[in-house]
Amino acid sequence: MLAMNSSTVVAITIQDGAAAPKKKNGIVSHLSSLLLHWLRELKSTHEHRQLIHSIKVGLALVLVSLLYLLDPLFEQVGDNAMWAIMTVVVVFELYAGATLGKGLNRGIGTIVGGALGCSAAILAQNFGKIGKASCIGVSVFIFGAAATYTRMVPRIKKRYDYGALIFILTFNLVVVSGVRADKVIELARDRLSTIGMGFAVCVSTSLLIFPVWASDELHSSTASKFSKLACSIEGGLEEYFKGIEEKEDNQSETSFNACKSVIHSKSTDESLVNFARWEPWHGKFGFKYPWNKYLQIGDSLSVLAASILSLKGCLQSHRQPTPVLTRQSIKKPCEAVVSLLACTLRELGDSIINMKRCSPAVLTEAKLQLSKLELSEAILPYMLRTLPEDDAFAMAGFVFLLMEMVDMVEKLAKEVEELGDFAGFSKQLKYADLW
Repeated sequence: MLAMNSSTVVAITIQDGAAAPKKKNGIVSHLSSLLLHWLRELKSTHEHRQLIHSIKVGLALVLVSLLYLLDPLFEQVGDNAMWAIMTVVVVFELYAGATLGKGLNRGIGTIVGGALGCSAAILAQNFGKIGKASCIGVSVFIFGAAATYTRMVPRIKKRYDYGALIFILTFNLVVVSGVRADKVIELARDRLSTIGMGFAVCVSTSLLIFPVWASDELHSSTASKFSKLACSIEGGLEEYFKGIEEKEDNQSETSFNACKSVIHSKSTDESLVNFARWEPWHGKFGFKYPWNKYLQIGDSLSVLAASILSLKGCLQSHRQPTPVLTRQSIKKPCEAVVSLLACTLRELGDSIINMKRCSPAVLTEAKLQLSKLELSEAILPYMLRTLPEDDAFAMAGFVFLLMEMVDMVEKLAKEVEELGDFAGFSKQLKYADLW
């Protein structure tokens, strides 16, 4: 026993130095595997875009910091290098279009504000001390008030609000500076050049290194809404007739969160449209692409989502008829209508995502109207007279909501067809006979 313990101790003592590197290498290998797993997980979610954006911002800040770090560059720009850093911090956004739009607004606002500020400062030099102060005060009031008023105009506020803000800031900084006229021009020129450097770094990093396009985001999100609403309609119908097969009065468990997200997406869509208008020609999107049509389609989808939420309220109402045969009498035509609505919505979504024409709106409208007629015949007045008053009104309300959805989907089909005309979608999709 003693010999074995002794040999064991000696073995550990001798191999201690050789075992340590293996343990270190094992830790490094484990950390590397964890890092690769984390990156792989990020790749499957939207978080990888935020990670890439953060890296791009850090890279842009390093590049503009070279104006301070490198002596030859600092001798050229001096302390004005801070304006390049400020430009990167303020202008760099997640979407390439947002970065480009904000940078152009900053550049135009700086140029116009600096030019008018220099002109006002030079003009004030021709007056005496009191006249100079009065001229500067009047110019600050006029241009400041006018620029602030233009910021309240809806069309200007939507796209050029940041440029107007920078104009006010630049004009006041230039015109109220107490230096001579030649110094004012030199100061404005130096600041404009450093702002241009920061803008160039932002645009280059944003457009050339894994660019995130607002147009792609808007295009895919709009198309996905059709599928989400189709699933919600199918889920609502399933919940309505669940009691027939299960013979239970359970509350609806269908998730209508997709409808709420569609309704609340209007502000996001407007922002994406604004960013997309600033983006250069890339991929499948050219200049003068009809982005307003996406907003129009989004509004129609929001109305349809609100109707589906009304359907949820109808499902949860205690006034709905509970007998099996009562709901069973309208189950078949309701299923036919919902199936047609879901197939049409999915086809419209595929048409947008693939940028190909689907069935003409006229044919789609004819099919929807036929299903609507069949549904109306399933709940005739004489059938309602045979039911209790509460049951009759409850069933009529459910059927009325489905008919309203048919009209809304018809409108969506026409809007998608118009989008295809303006955007130049390719030839019609070759779909199997869905109906």
